Amino acid sequence: MNVRRSAAALAASAVLCVGVAPAALADTAPPASPSAPPVIPSGLYGKDDPAYDGVWRQSFALLAQDTVGVKPAAQAVDWLVGQQCANGSFPAFRADTTKDCDATAYIDSNATAAAVQALTALGGHGESVKKAVAWLKSVQNEDGGWGSNPGGAMDMGTDANSTAIVISALTAAGEKPAEIKSKAGKTPYEALLSFQLGCAAEPATDRGAFAFQPVDGKLLANGDATAAATLAGLGTGSAVVPSGTDTPAAAPTCPAAGSVDPAAAAQGAAGYLAEALKKDGHLTAVTPGADQPTPDTGNTADAVIALAAAGHKQSAAGALVWLKANSAEWSKGKPAALGTLILAAHATGTDPKSFGGTDLVAALNATGPAPQGADTNATPVKDDESSDGQNLWWIIGAGGAAGVGIGILLSGRRKKNQL
Repeated sequence: MNVRRSAAALAASAVLCVGVAPAALADTAPPASPSAPPVIPSGLYGKDDPAYDGVWRQSFALLAQDTVGVKPAAQAVDWLVGQQCANGSFPAFRADTTKDCDATAYIDSNATAAAVQALTALGGHGESVKKAVAWLKSVQNEDGGWGSNPGGAMDMGTDANSTAIVISALTAAGEKPAEIKSKAGKTPYEALLSFQLGCAAEPATDRGAFAFQPVDGKLLANGDATAAATLAGLGTGSAVVPSGTDTPAAAPTCPAAGSVDPAAAAQGAAGYLAEALKKDGHLTAVTPGADQPTPDTGNTADAVIALAAAGHKQSAAGALVWLKANSAEWSKGKPAALGTLILAAHATGTDPKSFGGTDLVAALNATGPAPQGADTNATPVKDDESSDGQNLWWIIGAGGAAGVGIGILLSGRRKKNQL
C-alpha cells in the first residue's frame, strides 16, 4: 500500500480506466514552495522539494532497500527517525528538528504509517515505532478509521487510503487492527469496508473496488484506494513476500449483510484491479490540463503489488510488462517512485536490478547517501521469468468524478515524487 503516501498535491478530477481518481480544491492547497532551490538535507533521498513528501519518500526508499537486501546508510535512517514529533507522529517534513512540531506542521497519518513500516522492517527502532503506533491509535476517528491530517486544518474525516495504510502499519508493528476499537466501538476494518462498492454497484465492473470517500453520498471506484485496501485486508504492507502460489483473480463474492471479512474484501478488490488492467495493461487518469486519460504509472505499480499480495501474479503480469517498458522516465531521480517499482518487482519475483533495462536498486541508491552495503542476511529474490511473458503529503485518491465534485488530495501511499 500506497500506499497509496505522504505528498499533497492538486489535480483535476481524474477518471481511472474503470473508475475515478481524485481531485482537489485550489483554495485548500498548501502554500507554494519558495522559488529559491530547496535545501535538501544530506541524509534525505531525492532532490525535489521535500516540503510535502520528505518522510514519505524516505520511508519508501529505506523500505525498498531493506526489502532487496541493501543496508541503508545510517545517516538516512537517522534523518527519518529525527523527523518524529514528541507526540509520536511524523509530519510530511520539518526542516528544523531542533524545535518540536507546532500547530503549523502538517501532521500526517500517512507519513507516520509509512515511517512505521520502514522502521519496523529495519529493526532497532522499537521506541520510535511504539510512540508512532500510540499516536495513530490516539487519533482514530469514531467510525474506526483515519483521515490524512487528524485534527488539523485539512482534516476531512475518514478516507479509505489513510485507513488502509494505517491498518498496514499497525499490522507490521505487531498490532491486531481488528481489536483496536474507537470510542464508539468501531474497528478499522469496519471503517475501511464501508468504502467498498458492493455487488449491487453499477457498472458491474466497479464491484469490489474501493472509493476514497463518498461524493454526494455515492461511492466511486478509485484504483489507488483499492490497491491500498487490498494490502490492508490481506494484513500486509507494500513489502510483499513473493507468493509460491498463483491463481486467477476473481469477481467479489457477496458477503452476508453486516459481515466484516477483510480477506474476502481484499480478494474482491483484487478482482476489480485485475479487470481494470486487462484493457491496456495499466490504469489511467485525467491529469490537470489534459482532455483525455493518460497512463497512471504510480497506481499501476500499486495495483501490481496488491495483486501479487493476493496471490494473483499472472493477473498482474501484463501490467508488470507495461511498467518495465514505460516507467523509466516517470521514476527517474524519484526515490518514492523507484522504491515502489522495486517493491513491485520484489512482490512478483522479478529482478529489480534488471527491470526493463534499468537497475532500480542502483538508481534508488544514487538519489541519496550511499548505503552501507549488501545485507548478507537477506534472502535473494529469484527472477520469475514466466511473469515477464505475462505480465509533506502524498496524493491520495479523493474519490471525485470529473464534473461531479472536487475534493482535496491528501495522501500518504505515494504520489508527488512520482509525478
